[in-house]
Amino acid sequence: MDNSPVASRIEGGDSSSPPKIPRVSPVRWRDLPNKTQLFLLALCRLSEPLSNVCLLPYIFYLVRSVLDDPSPSDTSFYSGLLVAAFPLAQFAVSLPWGYLSDHWGRKTSIVTGLFISVVANAAFGFATSIRWLFFWRALAGAANGNVGIMRTTTAEIVRERRFQTKAFLLLPLVFNSGMVISLALGGLLADPVVNLPGLFGPDGALNWGGRGEGVRWMAEYPFALPALWNAVVLAFVLVLAVLGLRETLSGRESERDWGIIVGQRVRDLVKTTVCRQDEVHYRLLNSDAEGLVESGEAIELHESKPSPLTSASTSDPAVKRGPPLSFRRIWTRRTVAAMISFGLLPLHNSAFMHILPVYLSTPHDSSPSSTFPTVRFTGGLGLNPRTIGLWLGFFGICGILFQLYLFPRWQARIGTLGIFRVSLLMFPVVYALAPFLSIIPEDTIWAWIALAVVVWGQIMARTMAIPSTVILLTEAAPAKSVLGTVHGAGNMLASLARAVGPAIGGWVYARGVREGMIGAVWWFYLDVAALMALAWCVGVQRGDEQKNEGVSFRSDH
Repeated sequence: MDNSPVASRIEGGDSSSPPKIPRVSPVRWRDLPNKTQLFLLALCRLSEPLSNVCLLPYIFYLVRSVLDDPSPSDTSFYSGLLVAAFPLAQFAVSLPWGYLSDHWGRKTSIVTGLFISVVANAAFGFATSIRWLFFWRALAGAANGNVGIMRTTTAEIVRERRFQTKAFLLLPLVFNSGMVISLALGGLLADPVVNLPGLFGPDGALNWGGRGEGVRWMAEYPFALPALWNAVVLAFVLVLAVLGLRETLSGRESERDWGIIVGQRVRDLVKTTVCRQDEVHYRLLNSDAEGLVESGEAIELHESKPSPLTSASTSDPAVKRGPPLSFRRIWTRRTVAAMISFGLLPLHNSAFMHILPVYLSTPHDSSPSSTFPTVRFTGGLGLNPRTIGLWLGFFGICGILFQLYLFPRWQARIGTLGIFRVSLLMFPVVYALAPFLSIIPEDTIWAWIALAVVVWGQIMARTMAIPSTVILLTEAAPAKSVLGTVHGAGNMLASLARAVGPAIGGWVYARGVREGMIGAVWWFYLDVAALMALAWCVGVQRGDEQKNEGVSFRSDH
């Protein structure tokens, strides 16, 4: 007997119309409470994209410069390990960061991570051996193991559920924007003596010493400038966080924060010196108020200091929590299914983000064997870091615009699970076609068009898949009180996948280069991982699609 909800309604013969649901006006960005705190938290979120993806456009050339006897296969292999060091360190320290934030506060964890990121980025640029590159890269990854804390802080800053959808969208938007800027600047600022000769070359405007090799330290450390740029930006964010970010951990919100005190004095000083305005006075006209103040007495109105929790009072039902679920009851079938999907995506997506720049940097092979229809061809496109960075940055901007304007409409039309399945169908096609870029004659318009199709296809699929997995994982949580635990476990799994993906991908890519088959990593690793994710998603019961159309938590009993 069919026990589905549809069958039950038919058998019951209920012909009464469903009650009308009152229409709720959409939440706008300007409606969000505590916008200053959200803005500061979003700036802190820049730490991961700046520290993680900045080196991708020039990683092939960076690794080759520190190896004693570099070959394309060795360079590809060590590049994969270097990329994997960051998420592997993230995975290892996720739980310690969470423990620190629960005991010493969210702000302490975020500020400490920013400080370590500044040091690691600055030192990474001046590393001259593969060992030191690995060390500083891993330290930067460890410093950014507090991503889950930022999501938790967002929920503590904005506690009303109707505002949380917009609030949670802010961090991914800033992350994607930071990734685009980081990719573009990473390729542009790498080896500045060569890429920016007008500024840093032998006749450059900033070559004040007039040295023949250009600016001396840039010629000696050609990949230091992108890392120093990251360090300067993060140092600025660190100062803003110390002076402006408020503590949100329950029980520590009211403790004295010297950073906030100094920041308030700095703001007051700026207001009195730069933005000096006449004070506005109001006069009481109601005679009933004579018992409170003398008639005609002027009342000065001052801006009150916002509380980080003004968006919800303690009496708000959404804030109250019952006893949390037991750890075992958290892992329902739906939660585990969503978490596996959450982990399978970065297994191939992170590998693509590493393999594509290495592939684009690999010298082109114009030998007769590199022709179609054979699959044993090799060689890349031989692009320089500047071109790679600008390409990835441009299509990253297109991905952000797609996420802002098209993704919500498509999601409303076919649902979260539907758009996720569409993206999973696109990944295998893109990966299967990508290596054939090597057999297109270089320096032709067709090579650039084919590259644009491949990059755009992957970015479109990624832009649809990443927010979908976050939404599906959020909706799969059995109760709101365990949402942090579910996301924490999901982040650990995703960090492990982001470490394993580039490491395996780099090894397979290097093996394919040695064997004369550049497509090996695309067909035998990326395609296989993408098809596994697609098969897993298709295997999920159709009933989950209806449940995933709206966020719904059961009450915490």
